[in-house]
Amino acid sequence: MSASPTSKRIKTSPPLIGTHSGQFHADEALAVYLLRLLPTYSPSALIRTRDPALLSTCHTVVDVGGEYDPPANRYDHHQRTFNTTFPSRPTKLSSAGLVFLHFGKPIIARQTGLAEASPEVGILWRKVYEEFIEALDAHDNGIAVYDPAETRRLTKRFNDGGIGLGSLVADLNAWDDDEEEEQRRELSNPEQVQEAEDTRFLQASELMGSVFLRKLRYYHRHWWPARQGVRECYARRKENDSRGRIMVFERGMPWKDHLYTFEAENSSEEEVLYVLYPEGEHEGSKWRIQAVPVSKDSFESRKALPEAWRGVRDDELDKVSGIEGGVFVHASGFIGGNKTKGGALAMAKQALEI
Repeated sequence: MSASPTSKRIKTSPPLIGTHSGQFHADEALAVYLLRLLPTYSPSALIRTRDPALLSTCHTVVDVGGEYDPPANRYDHHQRTFNTTFPSRPTKLSSAGLVFLHFGKPIIARQTGLAEASPEVGILWRKVYEEFIEALDAHDNGIAVYDPAETRRLTKRFNDGGIGLGSLVADLNAWDDDEEEEQRRELSNPEQVQEAEDTRFLQASELMGSVFLRKLRYYHRHWWPARQGVRECYARRKENDSRGRIMVFERGMPWKDHLYTFEAENSSEEEVLYVLYPEGEHEGSKWRIQAVPVSKDSFESRKALPEAWRGVRDDELDKVSGIEGGVFVHASGFIGGNKTKGGALAMAKQALEI
């Protein structure tokens, strides 16, 4: 993968992929991985360099070169004139977003076995972008999640910068320990230093790629199939409460995204406040009652479980609530449990009136 010897650099079959050398980031690490998921690029070598002459020998170049020219397979986003975004999204693309914009649908079709032109591939393409890749684009382009003017006076309660994928990839730029640092100093040949750096880049690319594939599998195998189940439960919600504030699932499934979608389509209806579902699929499973968040990523509930129940368990919960079979209620009131479906439903109905 190193940028030498010259005879390796000029090979064009299979297509040679180019990106920049030096410190690497999450976006080009993922961009390279995505390309290699396609048959055309799966056997491709990679060259990491900033030398324009070497980059000109590459079939496809990402995150370097100052060009965005899809017919020429050039996918850089650093030029001042660049302002491309994903359809109907506001965030300027990075190299990850650019590759996904142009190659995401065939990648998804190949990974899922769906027809590339199918509506499902289009839905997954947008979902994976909005839930995963867009944040990488924003991070690489220095775009804040919130308007800085609105958050300037806010102070973080704790540091969360070290848990993101961008931070984890950045960590791979460093040598691991004193022994490796000593080894680095002993590498007098620049090509050896470049080769060691390239090895770390491949580790970063594998990290980003594994997360991408896991996200795609989740949305394909779990999130999308759950849509119909949530639709059916939403349609039956008034069987549990005349105003439709309680939804009951006979099995666990990803429900939040779909619920918010169906509520938006029925904006004149009351919002769902509690969702009930079994902890497992085996007979006799305990049941959960979960307060619906005010928004998908919020920790604030539309209507948390009653204050008197919070942090209480088992027999004591039975006494406080007057409902048999209580298991627990979380200290924040966002979730609780009962031994039976009937008990969980009774908790939900009583919570509505408190």
